[in-house]
Amino acid sequence: MTIKRISSGGAFEVKVGYCRAVVAGGLVHVAGTVGQGDTVLEQCADALGIIETALQEAGTDFAHVVRVTYMLPDRHEFEPCFDLLARTFGANPPAATMIECGLIDPKYRIEIEVTAVLPGT
Repeated sequence: MTIKRISSGGAFEVKVGYCRAVVAGGLVHVAGTVGQGDTVLEQCADALGIIETALQEAGTDFAHVVRVTYMLPDRHEFEPCFDLLARTFGANPPAATMIECGLIDPKYRIEIEVTAVLPGT
């Protein structure tokens, strides 16, 4: 099986020892991704942009995401993201889970992890 690793060049990738995404067996596994910004909505939008870039480099897109996990330190902050997430996944909503948990730094309000399939698999 061929394995392709995709780096976004983030400082934590080297520091912690991971990559943004791994393509293997027809699947694209995108690591938990945080974004920059002052609000949960700004961070959500930025994280989705980073994820989209990784998906494109892997050869897929949001229409092929089959699983998404949202992690937030405060579940009450999830609702402001609903409209953006609905627009992002459109007519192809993935299976989803939301977990309330601590994140690596208190400044982060949301972390998003996805799994996608490669088109044609």
